Amino acid sequence: MAEITIKDIARRCGVGVSTVSRAINNHPDINQETKKMIMDVIQESGYIPNNSARNLKRVDTKSIAVLIKGITNPFFSSMIKIIEEETQKKGYSMELRHVESYEDEVDIALELVKEKRLRGIVFLGGYFSHSEEKLGMLKVPFVFGTVGAAPENINKALYSNVAVDDFKESKKMTEYLIGLGHKEIAILTAEPGDISIGKLRLEGYKAALKEHGLPVKENLIRKMEEGTESYSMENGYQKTKELIESGESFSAIYGTADSLAIGAMRALLDAGIRIPEDVSVAGYDGIELGDYYAPRLTTIRQPVDEMAREMIKLLFHIISGKEEHKHLVFAGELLTKESTAEPGKK
Repeated sequence: MAEITIKDIARRCGVGVSTVSRAINNHPDINQETKKMIMDVIQESGYIPNNSARNLKRVDTKSIAVLIKGITNPFFSSMIKIIEEETQKKGYSMELRHVESYEDEVDIALELVKEKRLRGIVFLGGYFSHSEEKLGMLKVPFVFGTVGAAPENINKALYSNVAVDDFKESKKMTEYLIGLGHKEIAILTAEPGDISIGKLRLEGYKAALKEHGLPVKENLIRKMEEGTESYSMENGYQKTKELIESGESFSAIYGTADSLAIGAMRALLDAGIRIPEDVSVAGYDGIELGDYYAPRLTTIRQPVDEMAREMIKLLFHIISGKEEHKHLVFAGELLTKESTAEPGKK
């Protein structure tokens, strides 16, 4: 489907292009009824005014956008800082946009590409649930970071991806807890609709239990509510509090993000439950805060700095035509610290 232009809007309204432009820019020299008609047609047609158009002759914009879903997760902080630093070194500006849990990041990207005349995009967080047709509408290079694997039917030549193997690393953490002797391991994970990171980490947890002959207890799987910031400390606290109040037996909690695990530890301590003497707690990501919480958090460390640098390097290489799209998988590292121990160990 051809992109709708300002000329198309003018033709539909039976006015000149200059009249449409005056309506868009809220110019006083326009009849209010005409303005309303034009704005109604713009809304119905899905036309996105190009706010950069009047600057084209004066500015050759060199900018990229970073769209982040799950901004409450501290995991992204250092990653954004590195991407910004590397972007500035290239003489580019960076547009940072927070995407709400209910918003579609690709829809927002399509708007930004037109409004800001972007050269490229980095997507952080979110789900890989977009169709090939929709991804094909993005006419600039883009890299998915920390999003996990795409469905097999998506053409890999359309995009780049930089992530860890979430299934494998989550399975590793669960096996570590099982190795300590834990048989009743609760998990804090993303909402039911998550078909990307949350799903992969949950499936890794389930696979480890099954391989060791342990049952998958649905009451020990605590999923976030739809429409909430899944990987937040508040969610970790609330879901752990619900788990404690349910009376369900467990000797370990695995938060599929460190922020969830830290929230869980606060809920346990508030309930008078000792860590790790009564309940072990483990996380995933390796954020700095985990090292300064008491007790220090056992976690899977993602190589954040290396991943961020690879994302932005890859994006700029694609922009300049030096490379084609790539799909890079980094290894995580299990860091055993103070928050985990053998069950019942005093």
